[in-house]
Amino acid sequence: MTRHFTRTLLSGITVAAMLGIATVSAQAATLHMAWSQDATGLDPHKQTAFSSLRLLELIYEPLVRVDASLQIIPAIATSWHFSQDGKELTFKLDPKAKFQDGTTVTSADVKASFERILDEKTGAAARANFLSIASIDTPDPATVVFHLSQPDVPILTAMSDVNAAIVPASEIKAGSIGTKALGSGPFKLDKWDPNAKEVLSANKDWAGGATGVDGIEISVLPDEAAILAAMRTKQIDFALLNDPLVATLVPKEASLQLNRAPVLAYNVLQLNPSRKPMTELKVRQAISCAIDRQEVLDTAALGEGKVTGPLTIPALATDPSQLFCYKRDVEKAKKLMEEAGFADGFSATVIGATGEPPTAAAEAQVIQSQLAEIGVKLDIKMMELNVYVDAWLKGDFDMAIALNGGRADPYTMYNRYWTKAGNLQKVANYIDDTLDSQMQQGRAETDPAKRKVIFAAFEKHLAEMSPWIWLYTSYSYTAQQKTISGFVPTPTGTLFSLSKVTVQQ
Repeated sequence: MTRHFTRTLLSGITVAAMLGIATVSAQAATLHMAWSQDATGLDPHKQTAFSSLRLLELIYEPLVRVDASLQIIPAIATSWHFSQDGKELTFKLDPKAKFQDGTTVTSADVKASFERILDEKTGAAARANFLSIASIDTPDPATVVFHLSQPDVPILTAMSDVNAAIVPASEIKAGSIGTKALGSGPFKLDKWDPNAKEVLSANKDWAGGATGVDGIEISVLPDEAAILAAMRTKQIDFALLNDPLVATLVPKEASLQLNRAPVLAYNVLQLNPSRKPMTELKVRQAISCAIDRQEVLDTAALGEGKVTGPLTIPALATDPSQLFCYKRDVEKAKKLMEEAGFADGFSATVIGATGEPPTAAAEAQVIQSQLAEIGVKLDIKMMELNVYVDAWLKGDFDMAIALNGGRADPYTMYNRYWTKAGNLQKVANYIDDTLDSQMQQGRAETDPAKRKVIFAAFEKHLAEMSPWIWLYTSYSYTAQQKTISGFVPTPTGTLFSLSKVTVQQ
């Protein structure tokens, strides 16, 4: 099965009309940017779509960040330390940190932000990462003390995510979070025309220093071939690309540069173990054995990536060949189906989002073909991203093609799905005592070697239980004019370093 690149690149004049700009080179003060998927909302605590997170991380800030080496570095907080028993975490805030309305970020804002995240009514995406927080003290405006119910090694990593962004306490009280964007990050959101354009201006009060550009204008062009055409005619300076079919064409353009970096995010076929017949372990295992992950990668993503197990963090990942049924075995799959009472197969629907990832439809088609060999009749239902996200969050699917975010720590990455208190349990629809216990052990263990053993066992068990079928990890792709400098790609896929990008005349 192959996938051919048959799209026609648009002419410079056509793209210029779509962008609403003249066919001239970008001015130095403004970075003209494009991407194919727009944000689905502005609440940093609730958003799960990559397209939303990439925008919000330019506007909001967490207490800390992770750098390109996955090391914790300062953001709103300048320093932090754990108590000797690991049950108290104290932060000192940057006195220069200000929200984009000029007000200083204080410990009260930090406390209010985390209380909002922990409030079940909020529906915060990262709530499960912070359940060890028993109370929060604010001894002075620049000091925050988190009292923990137990030692929690991954909590710092969790706090580096935009889902843990600090928002103004006053905006929480006013109920305006999500209706407007007011953060302390490098850029202010001046205008948002959904599915069309965002206009950002530099936050002159940003504690991180002067930005490299005065503003960013982002055009939403659903066809990435059109984005490449706009870059060829120098209407676009910088672009986020998701489609490897387009990204691999960038190096052929003399004036353009492709930034390509392995990421922790993973492409996955999510089964719904609460729906028959996926309630049967042997049915889920049969699906795992019937799928040729390398063929999915080669066909949908031109081989741009590598087959993966559940853990994508290089220092902790298990060789996939050591995991359950990672070598395709159709006969074993048929035998498992027969033992489960489904020798004649069954019918199911798989959902996918149009454009995120752009490989979703191709992945679904390859999987549909492979599962047909064991009698599984798969109907493919592609949805607009916002419709897909709603269905996904409700767990309203038989199977789902997904691109899920990776994290620098396995507990932060997976506890929301695979622990009994996980706030995305409805998405996973599966938990057992072993997974929950392994997650809790890994959370509290401070010895890196022992944590590796714990999470290796977790990964092996998760692959064997097969609630999801992990497929592959790929790359983050950004393209830029060679007149652009300062962008640093990272394993998390963040675009935060746009804060220091410069545009040469």
